[in-house]
Amino acid sequence: MTTRLPLPPSLYADTPVAPVAAPPLDVDKTVSVAIVGGGYTGLSTALHLAEQGVEALVLEAQEPGWGASGNNGGHTNPGLKHDPDKIEADFGTELGRRMIDFSYGTTNFTHELIRRYQIPCEARQNGTLRAAYNETSAAAIERTAQQCIRRGMPVTYLNREQVREMTGTDRYIGAMLDTRGGDLHPLNYARGLARAVISAGAKVHGETPALSLRRDGSRWRIETPRAVVHADKVLLATNGFTDDLWPALRRTIVPVFSSIAATAPLSDDVARSIMPTRPVLYESGHITVYYRIDQQNRLLMGGRGPMRWISSPQDVAYLMRYAERLWPQLKGVSWTHGWNSRLAITKDHYPHVHEPAENVLISLGCNGRGVALSTAMGAQLARRLIGGPKQEIDMPVTGIKPIPMHVFWPVGVTTAVIAGRVRDRLGI
Repeated sequence: MTTRLPLPPSLYADTPVAPVAAPPLDVDKTVSVAIVGGGYTGLSTALHLAEQGVEALVLEAQEPGWGASGNNGGHTNPGLKHDPDKIEADFGTELGRRMIDFSYGTTNFTHELIRRYQIPCEARQNGTLRAAYNETSAAAIERTAQQCIRRGMPVTYLNREQVREMTGTDRYIGAMLDTRGGDLHPLNYARGLARAVISAGAKVHGETPALSLRRDGSRWRIETPRAVVHADKVLLATNGFTDDLWPALRRTIVPVFSSIAATAPLSDDVARSIMPTRPVLYESGHITVYYRIDQQNRLLMGGRGPMRWISSPQDVAYLMRYAERLWPQLKGVSWTHGWNSRLAITKDHYPHVHEPAENVLISLGCNGRGVALSTAMGAQLARRLIGGPKQEIDMPVTGIKPIPMHVFWPVGVTTAVIAGRVRDRLGI
């Protein structure tokens, strides 16, 4: 039997809506689609399948939203890691344009889904700022903005004074504002999404890890601790918690910890002095720092931290120091929470969709844009699962390619973080 792990000690775990009833699977099941992974990708896919009358069952090792889906920075950011021009260069005009339209539309898709199902998760769409503090990054962001503007997107490039007005700090040279961005309470969103899945007719089972997966006649057989699932089709949506359920899949991503520290609620005056219009912001650098102020006036600062689980803001003291550098009025403020979770980084920084065998679909590698991207991917994956390989979706379907020397990823990540911080300080 499995042991249920408590939620990571986050601000979200201390301010949640009630969890959904997701009991362990204890009887054998035969379903149309079995989904391994109860994060945003798996839950959204199950919801979009159920909306179309397809019988879906979600298997989650812990509880819905236990992983990065319930523990991320809470940003809903549009787009992919790469600029629109590069996406078209990498994948051609036809698919590239579809990828751009899809990825930059993910935030509107997500917030509309939240409204449609009336999910109580503190969702707002006050925009995303991508900010630069050196000339190299500022020039790159301005190029990105021009590419987006050329394609008719609601994007504006802001100068130093405009960014200062929006952030309350003189740190930044310039920024790109995309009005489609926003924020939400990640764990409450995950639980609300799971509740919508169940109300639509799909099944969600927590404390039910998939132990093995193999072909069994015309169906796929999934062993769990207490029961067996037979499914016509299978979706693997395990992202940063991918294991060896499918051969070599774990070696196609690097599971990286992203950490967050949160303050106690700030006074109205201090909160207004920091980000009066409440956009979210992420810095353009080799090592990304991101932040927002939530609806209770707490500042949430995120970035790279130890490549291990943490439980205190002191574990990411550099984020607290950096916040005070941006806004000296924060000195003496109480920091109440520090936590992290694992997200999946791919070598090319694109999301990966695979079909390694008949009636098996895999989606992973959101590269830090998981909230909106994985939600919208659910509709794409459901379409593919229903329509089969001939059903085109707006992301490339590629082969599984393990990362060379994957065994050394912990050393590689640590080295990359150190090198990135040096390059950011030098402005290169």
